[in-house]
Amino acid sequence: MRTWSPPALREESSKDGMTRVYRSLITNVCKEMSCYSDFPFREDYPNFMSQEKFWNYLQEFAEHFDLLKYIQFKTTVCSVTKHPDFSNTGQWDVVTETEGKQERATFDAVMVCTGHFLNPRLPLESFSGIHKFKGQILHSQEYKTPEGFQGKRVLVIGLGNTGGDVAVELSRTAAEVLLSTRTGTWVRSRSSHGGYPINMMDTRYYNFIRQVLPSCVLNWIEERQMNKQFNHENYGLSIVKGKKPKAIVNDELPTCILCGTVTMKTSVLEFTETSAIFEDGTVEENIDSVIFTTGYTFAFPFLEEPLRSLCMNKMFLYKLVFPSSLERATLAIIGLISLKGSILAATELQARWATRVFKGLCKIPPSQKLMAEATEKEQLIKRGVIKNTCEDKLDYIPYMDELAARVGAKPNIPILFLKDPRLAWEVFFGPCTPYQYRLTGPGMWDGARSAILTQWDRTMKPLKTRTVPDASKPPSRLRYLKTWGAPVLLASLLLICKSPFLKLLQDRLWDRIPSYLACIWQG
Repeated sequence: MRTWSPPALREESSKDGMTRVYRSLITNVCKEMSCYSDFPFREDYPNFMSQEKFWNYLQEFAEHFDLLKYIQFKTTVCSVTKHPDFSNTGQWDVVTETEGKQERATFDAVMVCTGHFLNPRLPLESFSGIHKFKGQILHSQEYKTPEGFQGKRVLVIGLGNTGGDVAVELSRTAAEVLLSTRTGTWVRSRSSHGGYPINMMDTRYYNFIRQVLPSCVLNWIEERQMNKQFNHENYGLSIVKGKKPKAIVNDELPTCILCGTVTMKTSVLEFTETSAIFEDGTVEENIDSVIFTTGYTFAFPFLEEPLRSLCMNKMFLYKLVFPSSLERATLAIIGLISLKGSILAATELQARWATRVFKGLCKIPPSQKLMAEATEKEQLIKRGVIKNTCEDKLDYIPYMDELAARVGAKPNIPILFLKDPRLAWEVFFGPCTPYQYRLTGPGMWDGARSAILTQWDRTMKPLKTRTVPDASKPPSRLRYLKTWGAPVLLASLLLICKSPFLKLLQDRLWDRIPSYLACIWQG
């Protein structure tokens, strides 16, 4: 096994083409939800951490499992091509380059882990007059610190996590910060009710409710919860009607808007030499800098055609991992996913599944069947019969459970309640931490049970820097029941109402139900 790491991974310069982040970046998934499943973060690490802390964790992980000897640093992968006898062996010829010297080697399997964030997306052609603009233009990849923006009027285009972070940081030094968005977004805080990490509220209990309740009820609940913190419409953040709902994590953006250090704007219609004209007709003069936080594109320049083009279309990646066209499943795409949760935890499960497929311990459908299904789906999308959901963010627990089921590592909750009620309670009502996927099956870890039962201790440890008598404790079982008891009761009633025994009653009452309730009933 060999892993290649590109050159100069942490240098400030991006001349080597590597993706980098701004110095002030803080993770938006808490440590217990974003760790490797058999290697918890140290208890003294903060719940949300700087890039340096997270980098230290990755180094600790590599050293703990003695992985450094397998990593070939400062190496570029030039090409990955099928071996001449691929149909029989499934092998790949890989050409790499280290310090100007190329090397060719043959491998039994390959995992491509370059992810989503490879090339900056800078859609200048979408902005009329941008080439007339005389100010500074840059992509967020080039942004590192607010130094150099003192006293300037800065326009940030794009409201994702990066756009929110950059706008907030610049608001402390720039003369004025304008934040432009086409669609709007929900803004979440890193902390939930009681101040606990928001991700720790992502439980199987909550997932069960989401699966049972009608979508219109769920959307109503979510909108109500989001606007309970602050009215998004009043802050210029509400999502445009007809656009897909999305959310970012930012603790300071609403306050910056409230204090006037960040001004929300609609999408840019046109640029002049020194100003920006917006879709609502307003004009902002004397713009000094424009920062595009418009995301990234991914690519596989080292793959040969037609495999390269096929991998670019997620529809042809079986479970977003295996290219459908390969007669031998010996190449896996790892991390090319958008997820409502930890990408690291999901990529680990993808890799666990991929290695078992490589070994022949897990099977996937034949390529002919996968290609036929993907082609049929593509045609249905083109005809407008179904929607293309390939770019939608996946729900965390369902995707993780699906992968774990294929590995054989998905916890069996009913059996767990019989064998170990205390652990089962934490698994179902507590946060769905990655340790759950080490309780059983291949790769089972003896420390998984203890890690789950002590996850709240590690969450609270970095907060307990000042001892306070009778301090509040982490969410208890009673808290979970208080929080979700009513939704579960409603879900249970809906299940009962769908039973044959009440079918006759439902039919008789149907005409008397108001239209808005009928919508909720049908979902």
